[in-house]
Amino acid sequence: MSAPAGPLRGTAPAAAAGRGVGPLAAAGWQLAFGEVIHRRLRPRVHAFRYPAFFVRLPAHALEGQVAGNGLFGLNRAALLSFHERDHGQGERSATPWLRALLKEAAVEADGELWLHAFPRVLGYAFKPVSFWFCHRADGGLAAVVAEVNNTFGERHCYLLAAPPGDCLRDGQTLHAAKVFHVSPFCDAAGSYRFRFLNGPQRALARVEHHDDVGALLLTSLSGRLQPLSSRACARALLAHPLFTLGVIARIHWQALRLFLQRVPLRPKPAPPAHFITRGSP
Repeated sequence: MSAPAGPLRGTAPAAAAGRGVGPLAAAGWQLAFGEVIHRRLRPRVHAFRYPAFFVRLPAHALEGQVAGNGLFGLNRAALLSFHERDHGQGERSATPWLRALLKEAAVEADGELWLHAFPRVLGYAFKPVSFWFCHRADGGLAAVVAEVNNTFGERHCYLLAAPPGDCLRDGQTLHAAKVFHVSPFCDAAGSYRFRFLNGPQRALARVEHHDDVGALLLTSLSGRLQPLSSRACARALLAHPLFTLGVIARIHWQALRLFLQRVPLRPKPAPPAHFITRGSP
């Protein structure tokens, strides 16, 4: 998979402005069209890839506001929509929660916050993982918050922060202990390795799950970015009219395939005592 060039900066894409693509696109909102790739290495090799799309949005456009174009709504009903209560601790505005989290963790992220996430489709959302990119005022990437949801309605966040006074590099490997139950075919143990490559035209998030033997799962979400215009929304809806239902259906279909391959089931543990797990470079 080819990597995009250049780091992600905490500024809205200049190309989106002044092209008649609507206020959301002019504010830096984007849609990314790409794919999800998943590969399990043990005890059975099991792999799949599916087409996908996701939104990339700046937090300054949130703060509980209600807006949108004809097909996309911010904190309101629409064919495609984004609701802040789908993130953080389920409050009306997710941005204050995130800024409080960063402040408590002593992370200097006084610049823009960008979120990469699946939108709601026809009012329905399931977001296996979303990523908050937290920048310093000079544009350097101070931290990434990986927000993970499981099919049991639980949520957990992994905070991947640079050392004080430093910033994360594009493509740098970041580490965190795995403490949250996601799949009945994997223990809530081991570690994650994260890599992010973000450029003006393409975004890639890669997550590996390692256990005491080595790499167990390799996953990635990637896509080509374009302004979040009515045309882009129409393309997403026509290509993926039941996208969220498809995500849920595919999760259960792949689980059935693993079960039929006799991959051992693990009992579901209690949720982690803390909502945030801090990782490191």
